Order: sequence, then C-alpha cells, then structure tokens
Amino acid sequence: MPGGKLVVIDLALRGDRLADVQLSGDFFLEPDHAFACINAALQNLPAATDELAIAAAVHAALPAGVRMYGLSPEAVAVAVRRAVQAGIA
Repeated sequence: MPGGKLVVIDLALRGDRLADVQLSGDFFLEPDHAFACINAALQNLPAATDELAIAAAVHAALPAGVRMYGLSPEAVAVAVRRAVQAGIA
C-alpha cells in the first residue's frame, strides 16, 4: 500500500477459486464488520480474476460509511494477486 502500510491476504486455492480468505495488516478499517464484508467478497472468486475486478468486488461489498485508513480496494487487489501467484509458484 502506498505510504508503507502492510496489507496481507491469507488464502487457499480450491480448484480455480479463492477459499479461506483472511485480510489482515497494518491498517485500520471502521467499522470492524467491514473485514467480514471484504473477506466474503473475495471468497470463491476465480483465482484468475484481475486486479481491477478484485478491487471492484471489494468496493461493491463495502457498506456505506466504511472508513479505510492505510487500505484501499486496490491495495487488497494487489495483495490477492500476489497471494495467488505465491500459491501457484
């Protein structure tokens, strides 16, 4: 994430889909239940989903009024793509 914040995605690959997705890192997200919204948005996405589509899915899943400090849907998307690539390599 620009500005030096750490964004981590832990996940498993089941077939060609994301599973057991967990977002964590050195950022703040209010309200706390927005974590579950992001994790749910990523769950079962095709592993080949590109960054633009991942960011759109995260953005669409966020409830109104969510505040992100040191985090963005785009940063989540980068972390997902890196996690998928690490899982494939």
